[in-house]
Amino acid sequence: MPTAKKTCMFLSSFLTSLGAFIVICSILATKEWISSTIAISDSSSNGSVIITYGLFRGKSVQELSHGLAESDKNFEVLGKLNNSSQKTLHSVVILFLVLSLLASLLSSGFTFYNSVGNPYQTFLGPVGVHTWSGLSASFVFVAMVLFVGNTEANGLSGELAQQLYPAYPASTHRGATHSYGYSFWLTLLVVLLNIATVVIIVFYQKARYQQKQEQKKPVEYAPRDGILF
Repeated sequence: MPTAKKTCMFLSSFLTSLGAFIVICSILATKEWISSTIAISDSSSNGSVIITYGLFRGKSVQELSHGLAESDKNFEVLGKLNNSSQKTLHSVVILFLVLSLLASLLSSGFTFYNSVGNPYQTFLGPVGVHTWSGLSASFVFVAMVLFVGNTEANGLSGELAQQLYPAYPASTHRGATHSYGYSFWLTLLVVLLNIATVVIIVFYQKARYQQKQEQKKPVEYAPRDGILF
């Protein structure tokens, strides 16, 4: 059976890794990733299109100073992107988040198992926890970077606007501004929770090592005659 100290520390890391798993689930489910305002202007209308979307679903609103605005639209992100490069990169973002979700689930399983057992010298021990937590943090960070790149450099919001409002081709767009929502910034929380998981285990490993060293000292520094006796 593990010691009380080990149980406490691994349960703490279990809570942080489980927290990362829950946050990733909310990231995948919510649509407050980004809100993009795209200015449009042509001979018949002038104003902007505001698109708020997440990884799967979104909503668009037209705000025109003159001209006839269309009603609000709810849409499926991947369905509107067709077979564009934006769709490919967006799918990769989703894939990395799913991989991060699975890695967090494995990390939480490993930490809980270590709180009730002693698989210390195997991959099921701290090595496995470090591996899965590190992969979870890496995957979610890569997803975050790819999403920003797809939005800023690859024109993800502009492509969505063009598909949603074919009457306003790209030539009518007069620039876009982006505001990243709380779902996007929660990716940083996932990274921090995974780092916390690793840090807790590292502290436990250091404490365990120091305890072993202290147990050796009485033998190492005992008088030779006493040891022989």
